[in-house]
Amino acid sequence: MIFTNRTVAAELLLKRLSEYKNKNIMVAGIPRGAMPMAKIIADGLHAELTALLVHKISAPENEEFAIGCVGLSGHIHFLSHAGKYSISKTYLQERAKEEIGGLEKRKEKYGLGEINYRGKTVIVVDDGIATGATIQCAIHEIRSHSPKKIIIATPVASSDAVLEIESLVDNLIVLYVPSVMYSIGEFYEHFPQVSDSEVMDILHPPKATSESHL
Repeated sequence: MIFTNRTVAAELLLKRLSEYKNKNIMVAGIPRGAMPMAKIIADGLHAELTALLVHKISAPENEEFAIGCVGLSGHIHFLSHAGKYSISKTYLQERAKEEIGGLEKRKEKYGLGEINYRGKTVIVVDDGIATGATIQCAIHEIRSHSPKKIIIATPVASSDAVLEIESLVDNLIVLYVPSVMYSIGEFYEHFPQVSDSEVMDILHPPKATSESHL
């Protein structure tokens, strides 16, 4: 299954999420790629929109392998495979402090206020899930705020990621689970990069101006 672009994929997800329309839902997009999709879904459900900022913490001497993550809450969340590594508390604290600093800068750049997930049903939108590390980070971060429910919505996800995630959330909506997955982009005909300026415009749409003609 190949999606034309993020817009088409978001519209398909919106149909699967119709039961949540007008029910005080918060839609949280994973920047940057998922934000255009999150906007479409939030508008369609008449829901509040936000960006969910998390960052992976890499294993010592292996920047490509995530063992945990941290969000703006400051909580350090371990991924399921982290037990294979012996990680010092000092290392985790230093990396977490470093990553939180970067998240705070992005929060300011995006103009995000204080986000409260407590008691809310949160729909987390991603444009695709390969390893599942980032989405696990998002789930743990939201869970630390005591939400009512967590729902994950994505067009495509690997079978391994689905197995990791489905027990962590109240509902997992995936349109397509391929037998083999190398990258998210291979399941889209058009998959352009999303810039920070696009994310800022999505979160804070420019006010329409009217011109009078004599």
